[in-house]
Amino acid sequence: MKKIAFISATWHSDLLEGASGSCEAVLTDAGRAADRFVVPGALEFPLFAKRLSESGRYAAVIAFGLIVDGGIYAHEFVAEAVISGMMKVQLETGVPILSCVLTPRQFDETPERIGYFREHLIGKGREVGGACLKLLAAMDDPRLAEKLAY
Repeated sequence: MKKIAFISATWHSDLLEGASGSCEAVLTDAGRAADRFVVPGALEFPLFAKRLSESGRYAAVIAFGLIVDGGIYAHEFVAEAVISGMMKVQLETGVPILSCVLTPRQFDETPERIGYFREHLIGKGREVGGACLKLLAAMDDPRLAEKLAY
């Protein structure tokens, strides 16, 4: 059984660890293993996901990132480029690329807000792990072709 590849950004890695950890727990409970990779930031996700997808070693790739509004307008452009790039990769390679890339509108680093985001990301990690398992099961189901046929 092929593994799942995780790509995490170095920015806010302390928060992202909760997301990838909870995701890995969901996958492990289902008998799936993951390999972890780290890239500098979210803009690197599409290219790295493409390399991993083309390797043939992974059933899916999950990206973990946090694109924050740092007071300049760039976060919206970055988020759109990252998600569009990952979508293009999955359509080109046929390997699912799942996103646990969050784009909070207001991200202040007070202890209360950091605690909120830490818990929120743990929940999102569980969600993306479950979505990955459901997607792979659907793609492996021979009846899927029948359901999609006209």
